[in-house]
Amino acid sequence: MSAAKPSLSRQQLITELLTQGVRVVNPSGQHVSRQGGAGPSDHQAMTLDGVTVMVPIYTQSAHHSAYEIEHDGSRTQLLKNAIPVRDITVAHKPRFYDLHTAEGIPYSQIATLHGTDVLATTVLQTCIRYENRAKACQFCAIGQSLAAGRTIARKTPQQLAEVAKAAVELDGVKHMVMTTGTPSGSDRGARIMVESAEAIKAAVSLPLQGQCEPPGDPLWFQRMKDAGIDALGMHLEAVTPEVRARIMPGKAQVSLEYYLEAFADAVAVFGRGQVSTYILAGLGDTPEAILSLSETLIKLGVYPFVVPFVPISGTPLAHHPAPDAAFMSRILQPLGAMLGEAQLRSSDIKAGCGRCGACSSLSSFEKAVA
Repeated sequence: MSAAKPSLSRQQLITELLTQGVRVVNPSGQHVSRQGGAGPSDHQAMTLDGVTVMVPIYTQSAHHSAYEIEHDGSRTQLLKNAIPVRDITVAHKPRFYDLHTAEGIPYSQIATLHGTDVLATTVLQTCIRYENRAKACQFCAIGQSLAAGRTIARKTPQQLAEVAKAAVELDGVKHMVMTTGTPSGSDRGARIMVESAEAIKAAVSLPLQGQCEPPGDPLWFQRMKDAGIDALGMHLEAVTPEVRARIMPGKAQVSLEYYLEAFADAVAVFGRGQVSTYILAGLGDTPEAILSLSETLIKLGVYPFVVPFVPISGTPLAHHPAPDAAFMSRILQPLGAMLGEAQLRSSDIKAGCGRCGACSSLSSFEKAVA
């Protein structure tokens, strides 16, 4: 058994866990896992060798994974094919989850803990495309947690400020991610980001990332920055026109060229490395296509946060296969070198998904070439 332990590096292990997921043999009841809703969903945060990873546990891949976690008293072990690999810790329920607003709304329905020290919220839990399957992003589960009563449709600035303050004071949250479903206005969610950031920053000193589609007017970038948003995410998800049209037919109507123009405008306001995009590997784009666009993004000063696609239960892509670790390594190893050469590092991002890094092993490849 001891001979099996050094066979996997931490980098390899994290990449395999992110792509295969893990089975939970005997849940402890103290997990802070998420099922359904805006991503990352169907995950459990766990820490191994000092690194926190958001590992799928409710997906089809996870049900058939070679990995499992087993609790034995105060000890939690990760096993592969029944052989112990590492001792790990799993994220437990934060204290702010026990609180309610004056209206009786649980704080956990307003914002949730991602990883171990990131507060995340979907400010508007509806989207102009979600209810129309001809336009909806096929991987999206934004409506699931709302339908299940685990969240509310619209979080007010005051509610977000109240929960953010409590999460910092009670649980030591270090930064916050605010995303949103796309509303009907031409600002595409930027207005909601501004209103929310102003209230949060008035209540607590907390680095913020805002996430929305490129707004119709680039003046919104400065407005978001002035409101207190420190970093911005505008997510491509897929990188080639054919995959975009197939996987997210509505969002694909916002062209790659429009995104690239918006990225350049946003970097001029937020600075190099403080603008990022989420790219889901495994939807049909080749490693070469992802790396080619990533090179363009890096030259613009945009951090391409490449993560393995995780099929979420209840979505049209629930049974779409996740990429394997070898596929991810073909992307992440050269991408890490590109980021190192450009001196764009996740550790320099002020807030958000790229800084957290728990949904990808990209930062470990980045560090490998530092």
